[in-house]
Amino acid sequence: MNSKFKGTGVALVTPFHKQGTIDFSALGKLIEYTLEGGVNYLVVQGTTAETATLTKEEKQAVSQFVIDTVDKRVPLVIGVGGNNTQDIINQLRIVSYEGYDAILSVTPYYNKPQQRGLYLHYKNLAAVSPLPIIMYNVPGRTSVNMKAETTLDIACEFDNIIGIKEASGNIEQIMDIIRNRPKNFLVISGDDLLTAPLLAMGADGVISVSANAYPKEVSQLVNAGLKGDFGRMRELHYKITDITKALFADGNPSGIKAVLEIKGIIANNLRLPLVKVEKNLYNTLTTLVQELETAN
Repeated sequence: MNSKFKGTGVALVTPFHKQGTIDFSALGKLIEYTLEGGVNYLVVQGTTAETATLTKEEKQAVSQFVIDTVDKRVPLVIGVGGNNTQDIINQLRIVSYEGYDAILSVTPYYNKPQQRGLYLHYKNLAAVSPLPIIMYNVPGRTSVNMKAETTLDIACEFDNIIGIKEASGNIEQIMDIIRNRPKNFLVISGDDLLTAPLLAMGADGVISVSANAYPKEVSQLVNAGLKGDFGRMRELHYKITDITKALFADGNPSGIKAVLEIKGIIANNLRLPLVKVEKNLYNTLTTLVQELETAN
């Protein structure tokens, strides 16, 4: 099971029409583009998907559309998280996740729970989840950091919690997890810019935002790192470093949607409270996209 999620996962965006409805045609085009680029699995309804702005009915429609479009060609992960443990438990009990292979569940946000609260949160999810769970630590969004000790306690105690997407940006913390994790527990980069150094330390891949637009480049980088070809990995890392930095300069997914529009894949439409990147950044992104295309 765990090997399904080694390599490159894509945190899929949700394309919208100008009037705000979901553009399923564009979503289908994006899925095919990422699969052709060689990614290993897709992550649906994560942060990058603007999931917080989707209705229950839209989430169900997107979920089923991805299942039907992918048609078992790659594994699928679906985001199921929140800051109300009991509500997530209810979802895991009631909602059908047939067609998906794992759940990505972010640490509870806003409440700012203690480490013991984080431990108990995942313990309760593990008790009811119909699918393996990948935890997601992203303190920049949640205002709470799950420490290495807590992650390792959970990893050692619950067999159906199979990994963590780590986006703390704390190299020392992530290194501790990689070094002391139980066998087969996945450590997945949640930060595109840190993917190469984390692979060099023994991480298992990335759940990537930039792979929406650059699936081939990110996949090749990750594959090189997993094979221990660090020279090639560094070459690919620096090739996409500038575009990766720029697409996060005015928030996510505003940056990646701008790049996807520049590349002609989807329209650059977001739902409030998110807005499009500023014009100067859009122009910078356009230049960087053109430079990468010329280099290729």
